[in-house]
Amino acid sequence: MEIRFSKYQGTGNDFVIIDNRDGSIALSNQQIAFLCDRRFGVGADGLIVLGIAAGYDFSMAYYNADGTEGTMCGNGGRCLVQYAHDHGIVKENYLFIAIDGPHEAKIESNGWIHLKMSDVNAVETGENFFVTNTGSPHYVQLVKDIKHFDVFAKGKAIRYNERFKTEGVNVNFIEFHDDHLFVRTYERGVENETYSCGTGVTASAITTHLNKLGEHSVSIKTIGGDLAVSFNNQGGGHFNDIWLQGPGTFVYSASINLK
Repeated sequence: MEIRFSKYQGTGNDFVIIDNRDGSIALSNQQIAFLCDRRFGVGADGLIVLGIAAGYDFSMAYYNADGTEGTMCGNGGRCLVQYAHDHGIVKENYLFIAIDGPHEAKIESNGWIHLKMSDVNAVETGENFFVTNTGSPHYVQLVKDIKHFDVFAKGKAIRYNERFKTEGVNVNFIEFHDDHLFVRTYERGVENETYSCGTGVTASAITTHLNKLGEHSVSIKTIGGDLAVSFNNQGGGHFNDIWLQGPGTFVYSASINLK
């Protein structure tokens, strides 16, 4: 079977994207894992399928690099909006449906895509860490000297500990700077550090502003580039009007034969 795909990236978080609006493509977990494999396939942190859904501009299905179906991916959502625009769905404001519910989006004049994330209704606060769900489950921990921090080893240990090993969790390590947060993330499903994680930087931004009620905007730096998160803190671990902001960049398109 020959399929046409495109490669997009959002601050270094890269994705294989397939247009399945005609419903003709059905990929197995093994085929998805092959496409995401960086040695034998195309290479990506995940695969995204563009589909159709009544009442929406399109639907989004996201799969982890290991071939399993994933939860919401923020960087992937922005990339899919840009992909949809590049493939004929041209609108001022977008509304699409993903596994965690509806999402609004818009492409700004500077090329950044603003993606509205799901509301957050609970944040667990521990000693030097937070746990919340921003469409995907996230653990957020404050660290020092983040540039030299062993994200892979420390992140893997948390992701596979007794509490999280069954369902998994994405593990974010963050460090405060004068005008931004620096965030590094170990992602489940990829089972490694990625250059950026959209739902992860969202979790990092809101959890570090628990005691500051009202509207906020946080600048984020990741290994892959700059992002921003704006939100309204309603108090009691409740956040709404959450917007993840950043690029969704086309890399290339090609065809590949799948067995």
